[in-house]
Amino acid sequence: MMKLFRLAHAMIFLGFALALPSMATAAEKLTEIRIDWATYNPVSLALKDNKLLEKEFEKDGIAIRWVQSLGSNKALEFLNASSLDFGSTAGAAALIGRINGNPIKSIYVYSRPEWTALVTRPDTGITKVEDLKGKRVAVTRGTDPHIFLVRALQGVGLTEKDLTIVVLQHADGKSALIRGDVDAWAGLDPAMASAEVESGAKLFYRNREANTWGVLNVREAFANEHPDIVKRVLATYEKARAWSIANPAELQKLLVAATKLPDAVIEKQLKERTDLSNSVIGQQQKDTILAAGLALQKAEVIKPDVDVAGAVDALIDARFTTASN
Repeated sequence: MMKLFRLAHAMIFLGFALALPSMATAAEKLTEIRIDWATYNPVSLALKDNKLLEKEFEKDGIAIRWVQSLGSNKALEFLNASSLDFGSTAGAAALIGRINGNPIKSIYVYSRPEWTALVTRPDTGITKVEDLKGKRVAVTRGTDPHIFLVRALQGVGLTEKDLTIVVLQHADGKSALIRGDVDAWAGLDPAMASAEVESGAKLFYRNREANTWGVLNVREAFANEHPDIVKRVLATYEKARAWSIANPAELQKLLVAATKLPDAVIEKQLKERTDLSNSVIGQQQKDTILAAGLALQKAEVIKPDVDVAGAVDALIDARFTTASN
């Protein structure tokens, strides 16, 4: 009996040992990277059009699947559903996602934009944030424009309860404003620039510092399983950023083609309100996102028992930054 027991034990151990390489291979095997592109992230267009990721991972037999994100809220939905491995959002939107249980890490800065402001038509008589009381305002919840609106209202002693909030995706918010269905809109470029140039809309409240950085996020599980892949993706993103800075006219053409908007609109977005000079994620982004998070907590968008500073620390992950950054 003892011999039989020892033999059975040895066979079980041997079987487990033999299974380990195949289990590891299954965990490490990657056939596809799912990454987004977005018109609010111009560098993603350069990355996609120049097929830089395809060239980088071709030798590994890894395909690239591109998915369009129409706003931070959509990118976060896709990340949470594992439909994306990498997604573009505003920093504060990523924080809200993390607090709400979305297991993501913010790992890279794709731009420092002034991509949001409060927008109205000339005929509404709205000239300041206080004038929004009792008005219909279009907004996309869970995005930087929404967060920007909340903070602007907070600064004059108002809340969303003082308005009639009309929840629409960004492009629909612009259309609703131009049609007269709403009195104001928490805008986002390039739709915001389009409203200005093509329809005479007015940015009646701007605050560049309240625009949180554009950050690239990765699913935490993906980052833990494929850290070297994440580093290579960021290194390739760096090539796209360098190309974008060196070829502004070509970048503008890519954005015009993607949005079907006039050159004057895209020129306003890129030249006046998009800074691509920094890509390293770190303390400056932490400070900006933390300030937004604390303001949202004061406005009761984030629950009072949430450790906002701890959530920011858990969100920002600089370990994948390459030396070239």
